[in-house]
Amino acid sequence: MPAPPFDPEPLLARIRQRAAVIARPIRIMEVCGTHTHAIGRSGLRSLMPPNIELVSGPGCPVCVTSQSDIERILILARRPGLTLCTFGDMVRVPGLTSSLERERSAGADIRVVYSAMEALELAGREDGREVVFLAVGFETTSPGVASLILQADHQGVANLSFFISHKLIVPAMEAVLQGGSRIDGFLAPGHVSVIIGPEAYEGLAIRYSVPCVVTGFEPADVLEAIVMLLDCIVEGRPGSFVQYARAVKPGGNRRAWEMLTRVFDITDAEWRGLGVIPRSGLTLKPAFTRFDAAERYPLPEMPSVQPPGCRCGDVLRGLIHPPECPLFRQECTPRNPVGPCMVSSEGSCAARYTYG
Repeated sequence: MPAPPFDPEPLLARIRQRAAVIARPIRIMEVCGTHTHAIGRSGLRSLMPPNIELVSGPGCPVCVTSQSDIERILILARRPGLTLCTFGDMVRVPGLTSSLERERSAGADIRVVYSAMEALELAGREDGREVVFLAVGFETTSPGVASLILQADHQGVANLSFFISHKLIVPAMEAVLQGGSRIDGFLAPGHVSVIIGPEAYEGLAIRYSVPCVVTGFEPADVLEAIVMLLDCIVEGRPGSFVQYARAVKPGGNRRAWEMLTRVFDITDAEWRGLGVIPRSGLTLKPAFTRFDAAERYPLPEMPSVQPPGCRCGDVLRGLIHPPECPLFRQECTPRNPVGPCMVSSEGSCAARYTYG
């Protein structure tokens, strides 16, 4: 027999009861862009009590890629004899004067792939061309790129390199707390936590007295995680907790993390809206720098000048909601995006535009 339809009312009643006990305004940040869209699609924001505010965070990898990296990627795309491989969302992210979509229309060889492995296969088929893969994402995707680099190294592939723009999520959460946004609890990302494990948030939670609950992506998951966060706030109990126990295990995926640390070193990284965050990015270890596109094709340093009027950075920091940006639904729409938060399938502006 099919499962009965989900009834949110029991969980919502528990949320209302705890919200009444707390009384003061509570701000809960969903870090992950997939959570942002799940919350929007399910209408969960509108179901919260008046003193419970759900705000979006910096968990969209396309959105947090710095403007300087976008400009350098565009320079790379114009290089003759080079094929640039990227996931689909990056194609439409606007630079100051162009985008990968426009460069492709002008003749650049830019290919949308669904797996990093496709870049390795392309380099094998077209050994007369240079192939560059845009390595963008958090701990969810970086182990896969590490595995690909190890495979390319083993096979002696000479015409494949990577533009590394990988980020680490926990330093960004700390930067949000240090940057003036009052957050009372985090809905921690499920996919990332499968790799890093729930223990990764414990130090942050204790230092800032902010509970973190790793949650899944169904409405029931999110509502249950909000109940867990409110319980922690009522009881004054910071720490890292797991709602998404069916996927997230203690210690995370050690094999994936070992592969990541075999290929990458941790380094400072620039984030859109958050500036340079210490030890928040990845760079190739010296043994693998021959696969670094920025080393193979020297690229100039570019300023991170934001599009005029765009407040995507403030959205990523949890300082404003998307409709508070003056460009939202005016100059900036999914058809004509000004900033990456309106481009990405995980972007909070795109979610708010789509779901209201």
